[in-house]
Amino acid sequence: MTEEINMSKKYQPTEVEAGRYERWLEKDLFKPSEDPNAEPYSIVIPPPNVTGRLHLGHAWDTTLQDMIIRQKRMQGFDTLWLPGMDHAGIATQAKVEEKLSQEGISRYDLGREKFLEKVWDWKEEYASNIRDQWAKVGISVDYSRERFTLDEGLNDAVKKVFVDLYNKGLIYRGEYIINWDPKAQTALSDIEVDHKDVNGAFYHMKYALTDGSGEVEIATTRPETMLGDTGVAVHPEDDRYKDLIGKTLTLPLVGRELPIIADEYVEMEFGTGVVKITPAHDPNDFEIGNRHNLERINVMNNDGSMNDLAGEYSGMDRFEARKAIVKDLKEQGYLIKVEEMVHSVGHSERTGVVVEPRLSTQWFVKMDPLSEQAINNQDTENKVNFVPERFEKTFHNWMGNLHDWVISRQLWWGHRIPAWYHNETGEMYVGETEPEDSENWTQDNDVLDTWFSSALWPFSTMGWPNTESEDFKRYFPTSTLVTGYDIIFFWVSRMIFQSLEFTEERPFENVLIHGLIRDEQGRKMSKSLGNGIDPMEVIDKYGADALRWFLSNGSAPGQDVRFSYEKMDASWNFINKIWNASRYVIMNLEDFSLEDMNLNGKKSIADKWILARLNETIIQVTELFEKFEFGEAGRALYKFIWDDYCDWYIEMSKEILFNGSDEEKSSTRSILVHVLDQTLKLLHPVMPFVTEEIWENMPHQGESLVVADYPVANEAFDDQKSINNMDMLIDLIRSVRTIRAEVNRPLSKKIDILVRAKSDKEKVFLAENKSFIERFCNPETLTIDTTLDVPDEVKTAVISGAEIFLPLAGLVDVDEEIERLGKELEKWMQEIKRVEGKLSNQKFISNAPEKIVEEERNKQREYQDRYASVSDQLGKLKALKGE
Repeated sequence: MTEEINMSKKYQPTEVEAGRYERWLEKDLFKPSEDPNAEPYSIVIPPPNVTGRLHLGHAWDTTLQDMIIRQKRMQGFDTLWLPGMDHAGIATQAKVEEKLSQEGISRYDLGREKFLEKVWDWKEEYASNIRDQWAKVGISVDYSRERFTLDEGLNDAVKKVFVDLYNKGLIYRGEYIINWDPKAQTALSDIEVDHKDVNGAFYHMKYALTDGSGEVEIATTRPETMLGDTGVAVHPEDDRYKDLIGKTLTLPLVGRELPIIADEYVEMEFGTGVVKITPAHDPNDFEIGNRHNLERINVMNNDGSMNDLAGEYSGMDRFEARKAIVKDLKEQGYLIKVEEMVHSVGHSERTGVVVEPRLSTQWFVKMDPLSEQAINNQDTENKVNFVPERFEKTFHNWMGNLHDWVISRQLWWGHRIPAWYHNETGEMYVGETEPEDSENWTQDNDVLDTWFSSALWPFSTMGWPNTESEDFKRYFPTSTLVTGYDIIFFWVSRMIFQSLEFTEERPFENVLIHGLIRDEQGRKMSKSLGNGIDPMEVIDKYGADALRWFLSNGSAPGQDVRFSYEKMDASWNFINKIWNASRYVIMNLEDFSLEDMNLNGKKSIADKWILARLNETIIQVTELFEKFEFGEAGRALYKFIWDDYCDWYIEMSKEILFNGSDEEKSSTRSILVHVLDQTLKLLHPVMPFVTEEIWENMPHQGESLVVADYPVANEAFDDQKSINNMDMLIDLIRSVRTIRAEVNRPLSKKIDILVRAKSDKEKVFLAENKSFIERFCNPETLTIDTTLDVPDEVKTAVISGAEIFLPLAGLVDVDEEIERLGKELEKWMQEIKRVEGKLSNQKFISNAPEKIVEEERNKQREYQDRYASVSDQLGKLKALKGE
């Protein structure tokens, strides 16, 4: 019956995946549909940074997107999945500078132009690596539309946005306290700062009144900034210091006179109630200084060393200066005490060094009107749907508490700020093109924050600002964005407010938020812990499909997932199960072809059941995909494939293929092929490689699963009666096998089986399908009737519609059986109480769909029947014991 096929006996992912991706690309299967009537569905990839290899988080992100786009493509949508990469200003420049430093070269040795050539070389190398990794994961993007955030077209979009915001008064240049990265020597936005608890100290010092009438105690965590003090503040209602307001103090080590001012910002209850004011080195002091017209003295260089205004400490690193200043304060009698403490200190997200708040002239975006517009939009039909919904609150909270966004970076790699300064007059010009007499102007040296260009990604990649671009008109706004919750602030929020401002549209209809991938202990993966996992190594060992299956089933939306090799083993085993089942089907087709396909022939109960269960699975998986509940969809697929198709239907098909009539065999082969075909199509978005490999070995139509029709339920196969009957048959077989195991009676040894059917209906059904019972239960004799003479010593089981008795004289411990039945009786009593509680709840009866209420009533009847049967058998055994 079987024939040789071109499928190895065991699933070999390396063989299955070799060359498959290239064949898909050669056929242009990932490009949008050419059907103008197809409904568009678009996704833009969150562009990875060109700084290194993709990690497991990227693999998760792209797998989810690929699953969505592959399903939509199969469903007939005009799908566009647009790929691209981000220039990642600070991160990429830091990598290239690090590489150059190993050669003893700095960017200043090369100059701006030559240095940028080196960075472009880096970009080309790492972009190529990323494409190779995308291919290995199997993502179905349209490479003909690939974009890069420094593309000429995207650069045009960036310049237009900058200039328009400037002309609207929403971009301005000013001197403010910003977060400064002394290693990268650039400004950082608030969200590029990681706050970490570190060991530090409060340094308590005394500042003497200039008139010699006394002194005050002041504490600071950053003694090096005291060199920039220009005032001291107290609360205006603090009785301790009212008389000092208007007097001056002498700054220790420096001798500068500091006015004592009154400001309500000072907390009387905190510390001594006296606060030193350093307007050039603290954001709050900057505001106080503005209110009281205090001088701003910046005592640090860009690299974090002390400058000439720091006097004798000039040239020292800031932390060396701290030690020297504390030493001098102590020696000169100004230091009162050092109070050790743990406090939160900002660190650069990019370089890891301690961030320095310092005065700097930078470019800013005025956020209030933009954030207000984005928040208000969430109350309209044009809102962005967050999945899970709880992340909308995260979005609201962040958008409602924004400082102005510092967008200038003191880098060479990035979008150059489109502002020029006249060489003689100092006049500033902002425009999308350089001034006509460009030789008389010098362009701003700074570049824009990476997130400024990334915020335009959904529409700039579609051709905007050319609003007549075909892609922009057809595919924007995009349909769904998939990203991790860790960049809601960085990226998602910025895309929303920029898109609303410049296109008056949301950038995407849905944003699917996933969590982080953690190790088995729940720790975040990091270089410092050495617990990172390279997805390419996982693919080399298990295959892309196994990794994709794990990633798609790992958690619910928004939740973190823990990676483990045990889970990868389970993923591989599942695919191997599918592989082996498929081999069985294909090897038993003989000369079967598509012309022989007949789903209307004579069907066994197993045939009817598997077609009905296929319908249920198609509906369930499709609905769950629509809600992005991929883990639940995976569980539904797993149950159908492993339990229903492999463990039951395929096993039952053997009875027909070996003993059935030609008509029955033809029908069963048709159903085996049809169900496998539909199952492979349901699985294809998750496991594209192995499903395509199997499908090509089957009788099929079409050039690829990539563009095959996605399954839809066939109403003709809906059959609740067959599902209920098959459930009874499966329960019967399982119950007999369970009893055999309990009494150590292997399946190879025949036993007598008595089945008491609840009514003639069940009796007829079980009698018609006794061949299945005989095949899976191996009875010596099989009796099926509505009335039976049951021996005293039996093992029993109660199923829906029947009772099963296995006469096992000498093998049954009556006491143990009484104990077991007692526990079972208690179980059914609890089930009856639970369902009666539900049905007595008027709220449930009124609000639940009628179908659900009826299901509960059916359960109530079934549980009561089972309780009665168990109670009856328990009574008989107790009577046997004389109880």
